Amino acid sequence: MSFNKVSFEETLGKSVVASGKCVGCGTCVVVCPFNCLEYKKGNPSLVKECKVCGICAGACPQYEWSWPEAENFVFGRERKVTEQFGVYRQLVVAKARRNEVLEVCQDGGVATGLLLFALEEGLIDSAIVSGISQEKPFYPVPKLATTPEEILECSGTRYSYSPNILALAEGIKQKRANMAFVGTPCQIRAIRKIQMLGLKKYAKPFQFLIGLMCSECFTYEGLMEKHVREKLGLSLNDIEKMNIKGKILVKTKSEVKTIPLAEAKQHARKSCRFCDDFSSELADISTGGLGLDGWTFTIIRTEKGEELFSKAEKAGFLDVKAVDKDAYALNLLTKLSKKKRKPPKDLPK
Repeated sequence: MSFNKVSFEETLGKSVVASGKCVGCGTCVVVCPFNCLEYKKGNPSLVKECKVCGICAGACPQYEWSWPEAENFVFGRERKVTEQFGVYRQLVVAKARRNEVLEVCQDGGVATGLLLFALEEGLIDSAIVSGISQEKPFYPVPKLATTPEEILECSGTRYSYSPNILALAEGIKQKRANMAFVGTPCQIRAIRKIQMLGLKKYAKPFQFLIGLMCSECFTYEGLMEKHVREKLGLSLNDIEKMNIKGKILVKTKSEVKTIPLAEAKQHARKSCRFCDDFSSELADISTGGLGLDGWTFTIIRTEKGEELFSKAEKAGFLDVKAVDKDAYALNLLTKLSKKKRKPPKDLPK
């Protein structure tokens, strides 16, 4: 994949940021070789004269995106029409075995279990994940986790957007040579574009990518501050866990309150409407709850992902069972994937 020498203003500035398509992943900020961009209020901002190298446009997951090109790069072929949630090698339902993971994880803790296994085996020296802010309760922030303790601290899901790719800059600074990445479909797309572009400095450290299933993210101000704190009357400091099982469940030490998804929809990030990937179709392994209780629906997509998963299972880090072909979770995966592929009727062109 080559790139043209074009400016930020005439590409991402007009076609992505100004049009509302920018997902705020921060990829352009990280890969700019001249530090022309800064991450401000969820978007890239030009802070000095653009040097017109075209790298930001080449790496952006929202600019001139091609599914066939990306699928051929990752899998050596394009997705078949019958592969309704992307190319894959195996479908399983799994959960972590270790109690320390199960105590803090979102559903089955597969992503956390895989990271711990890879770190302990020396397959990785760090993992880029979503952590929690020290200033704002339940506010997600990018995190470069380098110890088992840090990985466990970052376990679980926050439903506001965390620009995890920004932590790649810290990984490069620390000269981390073997990193794992856990992120949303748009972030997985961004890393694949970095790899396709041949940006070795940023692409080479990644050993595997774990993608999260994601219908949409919500703004922190809308969901957490206006709805959870003001409407539900909960202190954000008291929240122990949030999950989505047909509705949003907000759990504190003493109670569980719910938010209908139809009500939460008003707080969804506008850029999520442009996304057509529910299950992180370009990841090595994709994970999601899909209504399961205590288990993670896991899509093993690449040979690299299959090798990692198999080793972790054999080492006793995961419990695994087959997927029932008529299972609710599989049907839900298919339904949500189809829905994501169909853009809203009022979506701007």
